[in-house]
Amino acid sequence: MASTETAPADARPAGGDLAGVEAGLDALDAVQIRRTPLSQVLREKVIPPVVAVVLVLAVWQGVYSAGVFPAYKFPSPGQVRDSFMDLWYRGEVFSVLWTSVSRGLFGFLISLAIGTPLGLVVARVKPIRAALGPILSGLQSLPSVAWVPAAIIWLGLNSQAMYAVILLGAVPSIANGLISGIDQVPPLYLRAGRTLGATGLRGARHILLPAALPGYLAGLKQGWAFSWRSLMAAELIASSPDLGLGLGQLLENGRVAFDMPRVELAILLILFVGIAIDLLIFSPLERWVLRSRGLLANAR
Repeated sequence: MASTETAPADARPAGGDLAGVEAGLDALDAVQIRRTPLSQVLREKVIPPVVAVVLVLAVWQGVYSAGVFPAYKFPSPGQVRDSFMDLWYRGEVFSVLWTSVSRGLFGFLISLAIGTPLGLVVARVKPIRAALGPILSGLQSLPSVAWVPAAIIWLGLNSQAMYAVILLGAVPSIANGLISGIDQVPPLYLRAGRTLGATGLRGARHILLPAALPGYLAGLKQGWAFSWRSLMAAELIASSPDLGLGLGQLLENGRVAFDMPRVELAILLILFVGIAIDLLIFSPLERWVLRSRGLLANAR
């Protein structure tokens, strides 16, 4: 009778269990990436911001109609729209936007070219970090508008002064973002890279920068924000026909003329550019980084 009893579980062949483990690991590796349905995209991505904009406009119009503020201080959405159409009919909308956006993007690219190697050197060389680390942190906290008078005196009332203000505002943010990202790289990655021969510039390219990418990307977003704010501060203060009409100068012209619809239009255009750059450049980069790490499998 004993010979017919079932063998203990620990005496059974392990082939079935091993196959189950392998199947489970294969299921983990085979992440199902599917495209989000258009209806879900509309429901989750498009409708909420549209509703938010409509609510803001409704509240804005309600405050104007209630006479909470004097009409000459608080224009209605319709008056701001009329100011935009006046700028549109004169053919100045795109030229004003391009003047500021081109300056901001070009200054940001220069800041990127300077801030990336600077952050890499400061993060990896201890004496340089001890010397420059506090200075970079201090420069990052310094308001960009403080550089405008000095840049005008040093370089004159020209585009070079604008770019100098952008660089002084954006480079510390980009460098500090990269430093923070490198500080969070596990030491095991660096040891594995050295074992495989990835040292010096090769190690920085193939190990440090990819591993530090999330922190670096956060520094890039902050660097763009500082670039844009620095440029607006410079355009508000530095007024010259040679500089062209940008968004900051449009805002200042509205203030001087006490044209509140023009002032609010300039503010809305500045806000529009900031949102557009984030949606067109930085949000796709963030999704790509998250997707490459398996953290955003269902993203479009």
